[in-house]
Amino acid sequence: MTKKITIDKAGRVVIPKPLRRELHLSPGDSLQLDSSGDQITLRPLRLNVPLKKEQGIWVYRTDHSVKGLSIPDMIDEARQERSRDLL
Repeated sequence: MTKKITIDKAGRVVIPKPLRRELHLSPGDSLQLDSSGDQITLRPLRLNVPLKKEQGIWVYRTDHSVKGLSIPDMIDEARQERSRDLL
C-alpha cells in the first residue's frame, strides 16, 4: 500500500485504518522503527501469544502449520510449550 500521510505538530503519523486491520494492529501495540538513509520502516512487535481476541472471538494464531491437529491437540501442544517455557 502506498499512501501519503502527514506528520502533525507533535511528530505523530496516523496509520490508515485498512492497513491497521490488515496487520491486526490495535491501540497500545508496539512498533519497531528502523531507518536507513531517507527510508523509514515500521514493523509490529509481536509477542509469541497463540491466542488473540479478534472481533470478540478468541483466535489461535501460530507460525507453523497445524494441519492434521485437532483443537484439543493444539491446546495440549500450547500448554506443553508454555510449561517448557516456564521451566
